[in-house]
Amino acid sequence: MSQKKHPCPPEILSSDVVASSRLFTVEALSLEFSNGERRQYERVKGGGRGAVMIVPITAENELLLVREYCAGTHDYQLGFPKGLIDPGETPIEAGNRELKEEVGFGANEFVDLKTVSLAPSYFKAHMHILFAKDLYPERLEGDEPEPLVVVKWPLDDWQSLLDQSDFTEARSVAALLLLQQHLLKEV
Repeated sequence: MSQKKHPCPPEILSSDVVASSRLFTVEALSLEFSNGERRQYERVKGGGRGAVMIVPITAENELLLVREYCAGTHDYQLGFPKGLIDPGETPIEAGNRELKEEVGFGANEFVDLKTVSLAPSYFKAHMHILFAKDLYPERLEGDEPEPLVVVKWPLDDWQSLLDQSDFTEARSVAALLLLQQHLLKEV
């Protein structure tokens, strides 16, 4: 069942950059809604290229995850390989590159599970979640400051992954559930 979308977004009366860094640009928006109400909003502008997250499964029916440092929480998190789409790359090309950089495998087959957004009230960014199978060993040099720890997780035991204290990133949790939904449709 599909719900009717709102007829038109508010009019942007003005847009000003209020802060910027190497990674982020924060914009202040002055908006007027269809009922005449005016409000100020702030948003973080993305680079527009998007990102990918890859859910790889080995021939032995194991999920490949990485444990890496996350500055936002100042700890190590377990999640699926991910990264930005480079200029000129398709999501699948970026997914294959990130897979090779982060876990040392490429994939012969990708399935697009879903494109998701991250906090769309504040961020203009999207991530393509891809299922990768028919893996082959190949490593590319990545840009991580330290080697990532690759964790193999039995696909049959996917539900216990949700109980792991360091598997908390919402995009990784969503990717795992989207994979399960996809695999149920294949049966």
